[in-house]
Amino acid sequence: MPRLVPWATFRKRKGAVKLHTLLDLRGSIPTVCFITPGAVHDVNLLDQLAIEAGALYIFDRAYLDFARLYRLHQAKGFFVTAGQAELPIPVSRLAARRSHDRSRLRPDHPALRLLQQAGLPERLRRIRFFDAKHRRWLVFLTNNVTLPALTIAQLYKCRWQVELFFKWLKQHLRIKAFYGTSENAVKTQLWIAIAVYVLVAIVKKRLHLEASLYTILQILSVSLFEKIPLLQALTLSRGSEIEVDPGKPAESIRVTLGQQ
Repeated sequence: MPRLVPWATFRKRKGAVKLHTLLDLRGSIPTVCFITPGAVHDVNLLDQLAIEAGALYIFDRAYLDFARLYRLHQAKGFFVTAGQAELPIPVSRLAARRSHDRSRLRPDHPALRLLQQAGLPERLRRIRFFDAKHRRWLVFLTNNVTLPALTIAQLYKCRWQVELFFKWLKQHLRIKAFYGTSENAVKTQLWIAIAVYVLVAIVKKRLHLEASLYTILQILSVSLFEKIPLLQALTLSRGSEIEVDPGKPAESIRVTLGQQ
């Protein structure tokens, strides 16, 4: 495989590419996308981001780099990330009487000195949340000291939306197999898939459609060459029938439009 895609460095016998994405949770639309070889670590995305002051960024533990997070903090941005199990912060010594207070580090706490050595010379908030469903404790780190601890935990849960975004791309757009192996061919195919997703998401939001993104995509795929207004093709009215089977190709989908 590396011989076919020598530019997509990953492992000794395997090549890969990564799609680094910043997703806007207000509309589930990607605002930043970078395509890199698989060997590039996820945390390098932080070096490319143009931080928006006042915005809150949610990362998984792969982005836990205190020096980079401190630059985000200096740009007046907020972050929420998952703490690693090997993070040198003693849990028992941070526990306070009230659950909402245990997330705050004192200036003289030994853990704060460790964070200073790691490149984050500011106060950091640590939140522990018990997941009753899986019966486990989760640890979150943030520089936001105003939002309630439960809100921080709920915000991190929203990070799952980016996983759903990748799942949707893989399931409904043609990126499981590539038509070419050159860097330009692979990146072009990925950019086309991202553009299709964004256009469908924008149409759904602007036209206030209740249909799913997949249903809208399938309707558009079978009516591209039809001389019919876009809103009429996507709006379900009386007498309209749309039969969508995710297991069938777009050509087999039946679309019958009713009268407006």
